[in-house]
Amino acid sequence: MADDKQQEIAVDINPEITPIFYTDNISMTANHDGLVLDVMQRIGNTNRARVVARIGMSRDHAKKFAQELSKLLAITQEQEAVKRKN
Repeated sequence: MADDKQQEIAVDINPEITPIFYTDNISMTANHDGLVLDVMQRIGNTNRARVVARIGMSRDHAKKFAQELSKLLAITQEQEAVKRKN
C-alpha cells in the first residue's frame, strides 16, 4: 500500500522565463478522466479574451487543488481582516 503522506518538493523557478499570467477569465471543462482550465485575459475593452495558459489535471488532483485554494483564500482573508483592524 502506498504511503499517502505528503512529501515536500523543492521547486526551482526562473522568473526570467516563467512569467505570471494575470487572469480575469477562466473556462473549465471536465469529463470522467479529468478537467482542463483555459486561463484567459480580456483583450482591451472588447468582449474577446485570449487563452494564455491551458492546465489539465486529473479529477483527484482537481479536488486537492480546490481544497488547497479554498484554504489559501480563507487564510489570506483572515490576514486582511486583521490588517484592517490595526
